[in-house]
Amino acid sequence: MSKTRIWLIRHGQTAWSHSGAHTSHTDIPLTEEGQMQARALRLMLESHPFDLVLTSPMQRARQTCQIAGYERQAVVDANLLEWDYGIYEGRTTQEIRATEPGWSVWNATMKDGETLDEVAQRVQSVISRCLATGAEVALFAHGHVLRILAACWLRLSPDAGRLFVLNAGSVSLLGYERETRALLGWNQAPYPVPLSL
Repeated sequence: MSKTRIWLIRHGQTAWSHSGAHTSHTDIPLTEEGQMQARALRLMLESHPFDLVLTSPMQRARQTCQIAGYERQAVVDANLLEWDYGIYEGRTTQEIRATEPGWSVWNATMKDGETLDEVAQRVQSVISRCLATGAEVALFAHGHVLRILAACWLRLSPDAGRLFVLNAGSVSLLGYERETRALLGWNQAPYPVPLSL
């Protein structure tokens, strides 16, 4: 049985995550609330020893990683970048539906962006990297890319990520029940009160 466990840590709040705007390559910092969420993550994780810490290159993920206490160990992995939304960058679902009724990120064509399958290919590379480590891995990244990664870990279709709500500043845990890949904990929000996985 593999001992690999993957901790999915979504970055703290940004102005755009707060408003619901789709944020991929726009490199914006954490809000004050997001920094508080990252500090709560530090308390929740309590310097948990990880064999590998990977972070998205975007400052919101790196800043969360740093405040949580893992900056020195962290390695940037571009495969953890958020889904490239193309022409929908910076727009909320409500705004998009004003001109495209029924629009959903899970079935839209991302003009000038990435397909869902392309994101899935990226996260499979991350999963392979985690499995090669064979132990405790932390991933500091973004909502949609982590939801897709969870679906792929569970060997579901990538669009099954739509079933996994993931809040800013939350921790989720993937691992095994015996030899079967499993979801061990999901969307634990340590702020304002730390919870345990």
